[in-house]
Amino acid sequence: MQTLKQGLEECHLMEKLADQLEQEWQKRLSNDYPDYCPDSRTSIVQWLLGENREQLNHLLPDKLKIVSQAMEYRYRILRQRYLGVTPEQAYRNLTGRLAGLVTLRNKIRTWVSLSRDRQRAVVDVLQEVIQELLNSDRYIQGQIGWIAQCSEDIHLRDALLLTTLEEYCLRPIRNQPLVVYRFVNFLKRSGRGGMTHLPGGENVRFVSESITSDDTDTPVSLLDNQAIADYQETQVWQEQQVLRLSVRREFEAYLDQNVGAQAAQWLQLYLQGKSQEEIAKTLDLPIQKVYRLREKISYHAIRVFSLKVKPELVASWLEVSLKDHNLGLTPLQWQDYWQSLTDKQRQLIQQLRAGKTLDVIAKDLNWKYNQALGEWSKLYLAAQDLRSSS
Repeated sequence: MQTLKQGLEECHLMEKLADQLEQEWQKRLSNDYPDYCPDSRTSIVQWLLGENREQLNHLLPDKLKIVSQAMEYRYRILRQRYLGVTPEQAYRNLTGRLAGLVTLRNKIRTWVSLSRDRQRAVVDVLQEVIQELLNSDRYIQGQIGWIAQCSEDIHLRDALLLTTLEEYCLRPIRNQPLVVYRFVNFLKRSGRGGMTHLPGGENVRFVSESITSDDTDTPVSLLDNQAIADYQETQVWQEQQVLRLSVRREFEAYLDQNVGAQAAQWLQLYLQGKSQEEIAKTLDLPIQKVYRLREKISYHAIRVFSLKVKPELVASWLEVSLKDHNLGLTPLQWQDYWQSLTDKQRQLIQQLRAGKTLDVIAKDLNWKYNQALGEWSKLYLAAQDLRSSS
């Protein structure tokens, strides 16, 4: 009897978790947006808590922390780019954020240069990729239905959908944003006929009115299935997100202490999706100084900080990683860069790409560790100079 009573008490306590989270977010929204109507704030809270609210009641403390961090991440995206702005501006914010991904931008530019229509801009192609996501991606289709349950407000639905799209597109799969794989999928579907053409001036159709799910002829690709399988367990992504936030805080503190407060501010703004011009305006600095600051931060990220913490993660943030971004070089720049290397330097690059550490590579090449580190630093700085001179 005592065991049953204890079990009921524990169950009662766990059932309060979802309610407690709801109350905390309601209070947060009331403070952040006191002028919003209660229904809108409640809709946002419902969206943040997610469809599986019941699962929140059974989270252990470590998992609760991860889920809370994920909610914070989504809420920050919503506030920074989509809430309280016009649908047109919100959509521009989304395309601007995705167009800022060097890997995706370079892939799109390369494809455009090889296609029949060479006048299209990166944002034009992005619009088509986003439209395909809305029309055929199973996860996004599910989120469209969930958002519709959360709110009847057309503009709020748009804001929540665009936030969901950004978060989903930036999810890391094998060290690349998911949207890169969606772009490849888009190429497969578009086939040899070149690019599809959306009517000029027509924005992506939002969830509010015109998204339908009656297209039964939509092809299903292996890439779709793989991505869905990768993210059926959302805990994996949530744990990755907590790690990224943790390393980000460490890197910000490092920059503040070793490079200066403006460097830490630059990183914060950059990770919000701000362009170098917007950062210059915010920091009240000449654009040339901001570019120099960016290169200094990249240097510290690769040569100093990242060697001690998470090199792939930091380089991926700055989109100058060797493995996924070719050190931030365009395909033509990379070709020139590669041809300028010695055989030993190429071996160093290839082994780094294969995931080997510098101490292992040093042994393979009969170098001392400091020699390998110095050679890698020289190679990185050479790529940095090539980026800056273009």
